[in-house]
Amino acid sequence: YSPSNSSSSFCSESRECLQFDLLCRTDEYEVRRYSATRWVSTDAEAYFLGVGAAMAFRRLYHYISGANEEGVRFEMTAPVLVEVPEEVKMWKPAIYTLSFLLPSAYQEHPPTPTNDKLYFSDMPDMDVYVRSYGGWMLSITSRLHAHLLSRALLRAHAHFNHTHHYTVGYDSPLKLLNRHNEVWYVVEGDPVCGEEHTPDTH
Repeated sequence: YSPSNSSSSFCSESRECLQFDLLCRTDEYEVRRYSATRWVSTDAEAYFLGVGAAMAFRRLYHYISGANEEGVRFEMTAPVLVEVPEEVKMWKPAIYTLSFLLPSAYQEHPPTPTNDKLYFSDMPDMDVYVRSYGGWMLSITSRLHAHLLSRALLRAHAHFNHTHHYTVGYDSPLKLLNRHNEVWYVVEGDPVCGEEHTPDTH
């Protein structure tokens, strides 16, 4: 995990961005490998992703702006991760978990939050299937791209965690053009890179 001045073109606004190794790419998705990192997270119960994310985002933003016991302020990192449950019951709010990546200086010993709704979460080493899209990360577009990605993965006979997906944003709300968003499913078993890349096992 190393800070980078944007190894990727879509990480243009943040000084520190989550690094990955690209394992392969098909017309419909990428497979990336991420090494373990620590995040500061908070849960929001809401009927719509946008409403939950806005509440949770404010809490996390206050934390990096000095709402912690050490009074430390640090710059926004990228991306912002939102864990979205796959099965949402009709007329029941869902629990969305929003996370900010802790900067490398605070990966080991992050400042203690003053808000008890914040906690630290460790993302393990993992491979993810990724679909990228532009525009705004709204509930409806996020669900649509999650659906398109899961359909492509099912066609490719790829195994992935069906309980949740991540909707991932790289841009501040102030950026209007060339926005970059992603949806992730966590790989289970060996990653699959489309039919044309699978070795013949017969």
